[in-house]
Amino acid sequence: MNCFDVKDALKTIQLLVDTRERDTKAFRQRVERIELPYKRQKLDFGDYSATIIINGAEISFERFFSIERKMSLDELCMCYGRDRRRFEREFERAKNLNAKIYLLIENATMENALNGKYKSKLNKNAFTASLFAWLARYDCQLIFCKAESTPRVIREIIYREIKERLEQEDERLLQQIEGVRNRETTA
Repeated sequence: MNCFDVKDALKTIQLLVDTRERDTKAFRQRVERIELPYKRQKLDFGDYSATIIINGAEISFERFFSIERKMSLDELCMCYGRDRRRFEREFERAKNLNAKIYLLIENATMENALNGKYKSKLNKNAFTASLFAWLARYDCQLIFCKAESTPRVIREIIYREIKERLEQEDERLLQQIEGVRNRETTA
């Protein structure tokens, strides 16, 4: 794609929000502050991804990358504790597709994670072992931020992921675009 095609495609970004994200006042404020049109749909992994329009066809990035948002270290502790099997299955689905997952943890720091500064009873060594195993096992990107920064972080991740994939002419993405074009010509 040339730079003009990329620029045009980036103007069509639509946020995908997993239907399991609870529809609360905080959720609505977060999505509004991302400043992208959005639609809710079931995502196989992660809470947020995106689509774009190329030549009139919707191209989804949900199998390329997603953002898994946790509101605190305590919520992540729960995922490494009693919800571990579900959390593993979600990340395995991403790994099987060679998809990238950004693990965004709000209201936390690496220092708090390492030092067990959270309310959960999960042992700090078990927690950090799980955290770093997840990063290695699932080629996961870890981001800490304040809740008020989350909308901007989500928007930046989505924009940069799509822009880089379009500019680098990602082979899997080109195959998806070609598949959409082929379906349109046979329809």
